[in-house]
Amino acid sequence: MQLKKTNFPGPCGAARRAALLALTAGLLAAGCSTIDPDAHLAAFSSQMTGANQVPPVATQATGRVLAMLDRNTLLFRWRVNFNGLSSGTRSGHFHGPATIGRNAPAVLSFGSLPATDVEGRATLTPEQAADLLAGKWYASIHTAAHPAGEIRGQMILRGE
Repeated sequence: MQLKKTNFPGPCGAARRAALLALTAGLLAAGCSTIDPDAHLAAFSSQMTGANQVPPVATQATGRVLAMLDRNTLLFRWRVNFNGLSSGTRSGHFHGPATIGRNAPAVLSFGSLPATDVEGRATLTPEQAADLLAGKWYASIHTAAHPAGEIRGQMILRGE
């Protein structure tokens, strides 16, 4: 890219030219920086199995949660997939605060659980968002055969 030399007449011409060059250099440097427009988004995933339940449950069922938290608005969106449950679903929830191996009350329902997939969204409280970001939430699906939960997985923050 070629810059056209511009003459700024008068006693301040050199100062104006220097200021213009500094401004141009600053704008070019800013344009080349690595600004991530999605930095306010936090991605989570969870692998749900019976072995993760506390106490563990013998089941062939598995599940997966993919989720996203907007740190600015605290909007939490999720998608849950599961299969192989031993009986009909009763409910599915996010629980917390709890670390791996600990139980906690349900804090947010998945919503209606159809055959195998469910999506949802909710605005979290600042405390809920802090617990989620700290790794203190888990996902669990409860069935008629296992009302305390058949499969479970800790929500893991990805990419940080």
